[in-house]
Amino acid sequence: MIEPAALRLSVAPMMDWTDTWCRVFHRLLAPHARLYTEMVHANAVIHGDRTKLLAMDPVEHPVALQLGGSEPEVLAQAARIGAETGFDEINLNCGCPSDRVQAGRFGACLMREPALVAASVAAMIDAVGDLSRSVPVTVKCRLGVDDDHDYGRFLAFVDEVAAAGCTMFVVHARNAWLKGLSPKENREVPPLRYDWAYRLKAERPQLQVVVNGGIATAAEATSHLHHADGAMIGRAAYHDPYLLHCLDVAWFGGRQRSRAELLRAFRPQVEQWLAQGVPLKHVTRHLLGLFGGQRGGRAFRQVLSEGAHKPGADWSLVERAIAVTESFASAA
Repeated sequence: MIEPAALRLSVAPMMDWTDTWCRVFHRLLAPHARLYTEMVHANAVIHGDRTKLLAMDPVEHPVALQLGGSEPEVLAQAARIGAETGFDEINLNCGCPSDRVQAGRFGACLMREPALVAASVAAMIDAVGDLSRSVPVTVKCRLGVDDDHDYGRFLAFVDEVAAAGCTMFVVHARNAWLKGLSPKENREVPPLRYDWAYRLKAERPQLQVVVNGGIATAAEATSHLHHADGAMIGRAAYHDPYLLHCLDVAWFGGRQRSRAELLRAFRPQVEQWLAQGVPLKHVTRHLLGLFGGQRGGRAFRQVLSEGAHKPGADWSLVERAIAVTESFASAA
């Protein structure tokens, strides 16, 4: 078990993936992780269907609401709503490179507007400051945009935002290219420079620095703890959810449970959702990677994929999928 002073295992916000059903599953796997919502635009929080956009099960805590936007007053109002809804952290996205985000002047393009980000953070902190509980405002950022390769510019961005009151930065340790690369390519093509995040922590030890980007294994995640306060896992945790469980046990202790045991522990929650009218397919799409790389893993996915969308699909389908993996294991 690892015990640094301020250790954080986080699950990254992922559009169309990290909904409340996903987060409840991840909480079962990793009791100590900080979970993040999908990015929600501040205007949507204010004017949209909050019941849907801010859906959160009490078991998810601690969970952060990630906001997109660039208007301090609007972000402040959305932060207040999020905090009053019960979120444990409000995170401002300064890293998403999609065309839609750029058109709205938020996400990664904010890396070039540190004064605006600082003003937004200050307004958000002020908006949640009089609540009965502490709700930190944090920032998720890149190293820079396009051909910004100046560490001093990155540090200046962090310093200006930190002066506004932000004490935690999740650093996706690569640049975002605003032209010429798709969002997927932006997660893979720009080179990773973890050393910038490490240097930031060394030079600004009072800040909490969490490393994100390209982390695919437990060993890689753990290696960052020598230089930073934690690691944020994204697609690796989604495609291999058991990775989250292994990391949680390694970092915080506890008993490592089998995939089947964990999944069966999820049954009461799933059956509660089914009773509320939630289709099984909304839940099982987040389970498909649980047996990835294991004997019977492909058959497990096939059973769930082919059956979950059918009318009346219930927990018995999940038991059938588990049974397939167990039959492969007994035949080994």
